[in-house]
Amino acid sequence: MNVEDYYSRGCNQVPKPNNKTNTAFCKGCCKLDETNWLDKIQMPESNKQEDFVKIRFKNSHKDIFKKPIDLPLEIGDIVAVEANPGHDIGIVTMIGELVLLELNALNINRKTTEFKKVYRRAKSTDVEKWISAMESETPIMHKTRKIAADLGLQMKVSDVEYQGDKTKAIFYYSADERVDFREMIKLLAEQFSIRIEMKQIGVRQEASRLGGIGSCGREICCSSWMTDFKSVSTNSARTQQLPLSPQKLAGQCSKLKCCLNFEYDSYHDAIKEFPNTDLKLKTKKGEAFFQKLDVYKRILWYSYTSSPHEFIPMTIESVKKVIELNKKNNFPPELVAIAEEKQTGPDFENVVGQDSLTRFDKHRSKR
Repeated sequence: MNVEDYYSRGCNQVPKPNNKTNTAFCKGCCKLDETNWLDKIQMPESNKQEDFVKIRFKNSHKDIFKKPIDLPLEIGDIVAVEANPGHDIGIVTMIGELVLLELNALNINRKTTEFKKVYRRAKSTDVEKWISAMESETPIMHKTRKIAADLGLQMKVSDVEYQGDKTKAIFYYSADERVDFREMIKLLAEQFSIRIEMKQIGVRQEASRLGGIGSCGREICCSSWMTDFKSVSTNSARTQQLPLSPQKLAGQCSKLKCCLNFEYDSYHDAIKEFPNTDLKLKTKKGEAFFQKLDVYKRILWYSYTSSPHEFIPMTIESVKKVIELNKKNNFPPELVAIAEEKQTGPDFENVVGQDSLTRFDKHRSKR
């Protein structure tokens, strides 16, 4: 069995029907895992326990279900839940107060919304059929790609998710234009004898399902912890003084990296204190124009028009002072540069008794 098949479901090993469920469930080391922030916080006795749990299936596929009152569940339990049609197998990933907080964040009314139900803990036969379904996903995905290529369909099948009872499969695909896949659905239904559901996803969702390593050397955020995608613009890169290079700003999905938004707010607030960089500073020595800035060090670099290759570092206060003097038609003699701190390497100390490599070499005395 392929490791990715059960890893994408949140398991660090193949689930065994007769084994303790929690031993197979990943906590904090699988894609899009949940963290129980209220685990060590004792709730008041008057707090009413609501019968809602969050179930994860494959990759980012998660949903909230309502469980029976007499069915106590813990994080990591494999359960059988209601599906359309039949039933599906998933893993409990969130319980208790956190589920209620998520319902409130999503503006879902617990009283008026009809939730799907949790039937029971998965039996050994349910887990065996679930494992068999997971083993069938990768071969079927490769066959589906071949069928789409034979039919000349301009689409890319990136993932297949089998339902736990092995009666239905969801095919995730991406395409630039509208695709008529009715003939392909007929061939898939005849060949695999299952119910077919086609779901189109974007390039960002495709990258999150496939995963990968980013330019930072870590697993890409959309496949490790991010659950929603916010629009990213080049204005985020400009505000952070980043070079507008498509090769550096684009992620594996060929779109702008989501991490450009992570520090945008702090840069946006810090840059408000900076003066207008479009203004030229006028001195008796000549005019100076803006070259670059360091947001957190609060330093701006200017150069005279007569010597554009010579950078003069200045503080925000000194630049504002020159601008105010220029408004009054006063021109200082020249720009006052601040002394930049020289970056020195770390000073390593001999804390473990290490000496020079040549300490045993004997110097011959001259006769």
